[in-house]
Formats: sequence, C-alpha cells, structure tokens
Amino acid sequence: AIVVVGDENSIVGYGLGKSKDVSSAIGKAVEDAKKNLVRIPLVKGTLPHEQKGKYGGARVNIIPAAPGTGVIAGGAVRTVLEAVGVSDVLSKSQGSSNPHNVVKATFDALLKLKNAHTIAHNRGIKLEKLFNG
Repeated sequence: AIVVVGDENSIVGYGLGKSKDVSSAIGKAVEDAKKNLVRIPLVKGTLPHEQKGKYGGARVNIIPAAPGTGVIAGGAVRTVLEAVGVSDVLSKSQGSSNPHNVVKATFDALLKLKNAHTIAHNRGIKLEKLFNG
C-alpha cells in the first residue's frame, strides 16, 4: 500500500507498506510516511513556478494557477497536492498511470521547487536584483 500524509500547510510525505492484510499494510505505510516528511515551498496557495517530475514511466507536469482556479489534477497527483495544501494548481500526468509511480513522479516535481529567497541566496544576490535585474 502507498499512503500520502500531509498537514495541508506545505508539509507532506509518502510511505510504502507491505503485509498480508490491508489494514496492517496501511498502518506500516503511514509510519513510513511520517518518517519521510518534507517541506514544499508555496506562494499564496499555489506553487512558486512550473515544474516537471518523472519516475519510471510516469511523467507529471505541475503549473501554478491564479487564485480561484482550484486543484485541476487527477488521481494520485490530486491527493498529493491537496495533502501539501495547494489550493490553485494545474497539472498533467502522462505515461504510466500506476499510482506508485505517479506519486513518486509528483514528489520528484515538488522537491525541485524553489522559492525566490532560496534562488537569490544560492546566486549570492539580493532579492530585488533577482526580480529587477
């Protein structure tokens, strides 16, 4: 079983659990997910920029959206984005529709996200120079 946990306020994680019965597999997956929590940068309920992620045969493209758009995503991508706390986003999932691969591809995209402060710090410039040149 694969489980996604999140606080709907930029912290999310996923976990895998295996067992003979479903309930104990889910319990193991939840424990694994709690050990793998990560913080995702959000800007006013959406993403800081467009990003692509892939895992195996699954490819996921997530795009920030204007306020009021909602979560335009299907299946496993929607579950992950709602667990993160994203309220406005567009997404496209291509290739494999296997939920395990789609969740991992979505996390690949989310972990590549960076906010403006991080980018400015990495370049060694001030935030104003990042936007104004």
